[in-house]
Amino acid sequence: MPNLALTTLPPVPPLRGRAGRSVRRVLIVDDSKLQRRILAACLRRLGFQTVEAGSGREALDHHLLEDVDLVLSDWMMPDMDGLELCREVRRRQGDRYVYFILLTSKSGKDEIAQGLDVGADDFLAKPVGVQELRARISAGARILAMERALTERNRVANAALSKLRLLYDAIDRDLIEARKLQQSLVRERRRCFAEGEVNLMLHPSGHVGGDLVGFYRIGHAGVGLYGIDVSGHGIASALLTARLAGYLSGGVPGQNIALRHDTGGRIVARPPAEVAADLNRLMLEEVETEHYFTMALAVLDFASGAVSLVQAGHPMPLVQAPDGAVRTVGDGGLPIGLLPEARYEAAHFTLRPGERLLICSDGFTECPDAEGRMLDDAGLIDMVRGAGDLRGSAFLDTLLWTLSAHVGDRDFPDDLSALLFEYSGPERL
Repeated sequence: MPNLALTTLPPVPPLRGRAGRSVRRVLIVDDSKLQRRILAACLRRLGFQTVEAGSGREALDHHLLEDVDLVLSDWMMPDMDGLELCREVRRRQGDRYVYFILLTSKSGKDEIAQGLDVGADDFLAKPVGVQELRARISAGARILAMERALTERNRVANAALSKLRLLYDAIDRDLIEARKLQQSLVRERRRCFAEGEVNLMLHPSGHVGGDLVGFYRIGHAGVGLYGIDVSGHGIASALLTARLAGYLSGGVPGQNIALRHDTGGRIVARPPAEVAADLNRLMLEEVETEHYFTMALAVLDFASGAVSLVQAGHPMPLVQAPDGAVRTVGDGGLPIGLLPEARYEAAHFTLRPGERLLICSDGFTECPDAEGRMLDDAGLIDMVRGAGDLRGSAFLDTLLWTLSAHVGDRDFPDDLSALLFEYSGPERL
């Protein structure tokens, strides 16, 4: 006979499960009907709902485990004992934990270890004392409350994660399309003129980037060549490059900020320093952004090979002679969109037939190796010398491959862009 005095007892604080629902349902499994009734009476006084089964098999066959929070089961029963029932409960419980207490007269360490091994949470020795029953049920209630709270948090987190995955997939699809659109800003990667050939390379470090290279015809007299590097990475930088591409697109004034009509109605180039100053004003007065950009803008006269170049914070352009010798050109300068008082001056030089002009972004010169050492200008010059016998896109591809060897097995940390113009001399009529 269990030692249970049916006195008035303070109820166990209610458990809270999903959506705040109280979870207070206890399954009593014992082959003794009297034992079950006494335990049920005590648990009801503690504030619990009870359901009874005369054996583990009965509990399983009648689906009594459904919506049960705690199981209070005798160890020794015919047909299916408490250990077998506990093992089956653990197998069936899914993501909803059920607290399992074994009632037993066994008190040896081996028996307790056996019960814990199959998944029992606690033990109550027979005869059961009411105060101990209340204490063990309260402990189970606290553990279940924490488990249900954790389960709810996990559910909310998983739901949020699923939404984030859907959002990420949508953004990823949009960025893939954005990359295609940004690559389309460089409509021609190669253009041959009678006086030379231009090749372009654009390699964003992410889906989209802030680099841009391009060229535009200046009537029949020459060509404008530019490299742009917007500060930062990602979508905002890419949007700004798209806007800047609009300022320098087209081969007629009105479409291209770098062109104008002369007094005779011919299309001519505006001085590169003047174009840089206008872009600086537009960035500060009309484009509401915290971004700025560097730029190298060169105007080449086909007939003479004369070049006027403004270098606004962009890495120093390089000129390579037919014998492989490399020299730097440009006078430095401030980035565009930082200071209203910035002033820009052009450098002037001449390309001789067989020479070529290379404009690269700082993704090359500031690319670190495995130990964090930057390639710098000297490293880029060595790369250019090493590829001196190559032409066109093969030359640019070799620069990229060489830089890949420099960076090792890591991704490029910055966008990469390059423009190569190989001057063959004035057209011979």
